[in-house]
Amino acid sequence: MATLFITCGLQAAGKTTLAKRLEQEQSALRLTADEWLRELHPALAGAELEPLRDPVERVQWGTAIRALDLGCNVVLDWGLWSRQERDHYRSKARALGARVVLCVLDPPIDERWERLSLRNVGLPDDSYLPITWAELEATAALFQRPTPEELALFDPL
Repeated sequence: MATLFITCGLQAAGKTTLAKRLEQEQSALRLTADEWLRELHPALAGAELEPLRDPVERVQWGTAIRALDLGCNVVLDWGLWSRQERDHYRSKARALGARVVLCVLDPPIDERWERLSLRNVGLPDDSYLPITWAELEATAALFQRPTPEELALFDPL
């Protein structure tokens, strides 16, 4: 049975690091929207890329569905900040007969800022976009942390 791994967390929470590990350990197809955005639009940065995220994630989700149908494990490295998004992808994957594992990463904002500060200086690879402190603070209010009741709806790792 194929497994869909969903990463859940804000910027610099460690989602892509975990996704890369799961890709190797679980023989999974890793779908990281930021990487595709940078590859498709190398001349754009930051906020300029945001309107393009939804189309990229739609294409990635179509790819994920096909991979799950073929019995391949998939890692969605997107963040999925809202309960509604997580419910949507969980129910769609379950309808295909897949297991669904939610991987929540939620370090404190100071730890995330330290990671972002280092990342912003050198931007270690094309999967990362520069993020400011103001953006980090603003997005923190948008994140709907999974409740124990929601976590119980997912499969264990």
